[in-house]
Amino acid sequence: MPEFRKFKDSVTLVAALAGQVADLLRAGIRERGRASLVVSGGSTPIPVFVALAELKLDWNQVTVALADERWVSPATADSNEHLVRQHLLQNQAATACFVGLKTETLTAVQGEKECENRLAQLPRPFDVLILGLGNDGHTASLFPQASRLGEALALDSGRLCLALTPPAAPHERMTLTLPALLQSRQIILHLAGPGKRAVYERALANGPVIEMPIRAVLNQTTSPVTVFWAP
Repeated sequence: MPEFRKFKDSVTLVAALAGQVADLLRAGIRERGRASLVVSGGSTPIPVFVALAELKLDWNQVTVALADERWVSPATADSNEHLVRQHLLQNQAATACFVGLKTETLTAVQGEKECENRLAQLPRPFDVLILGLGNDGHTASLFPQASRLGEALALDSGRLCLALTPPAAPHERMTLTLPALLQSRQIILHLAGPGKRAVYERALANGPVIEMPIRAVLNQTTSPVTVFWAP
């Protein structure tokens, strides 16, 4: 079972989560000379990004990458790269190295090889991976009913990333595969509100992974998972 940490409010959660991520990055730098942080998009992690950007550590020794990306221009609001550059790669964290997933190719499928090459240059396992959870049970861009979900979840695929189109959500995506996500020393699942708590509890129950892909992260023993939740 993942470790579940409950906080009284989002302010307390953000401070604790940012502090733990910073400690893990400092440990990575101290032990290996560099550290890596893989993050997700959406509105939920923005306060954590802002808090992290204010913390002092050797950010020039940190590489930040994305768990997934919409296949849109990094200049647009829908881009996870845009979100990270706007809120995380600021202030103290401005000197961190960033590895994006969006390439110049027209489609995500066409960009798979370049993305694989970029990700292959990153030291793994990642020091920290921060994931979110959708109401449909998706995480990163591992969406239920997506046509290539089985390939993205296969632990023996040898793939680091995969182009995938959600059945309902907009935009073609590039996502880290499940085996790539699990190459993390620590996975943090960041949840906010009673609705996401209910989705999480449903995911803990027995059921097919293809119906709630987050189960593939929760029901594994490769990488430790800690849940941060506040009402």
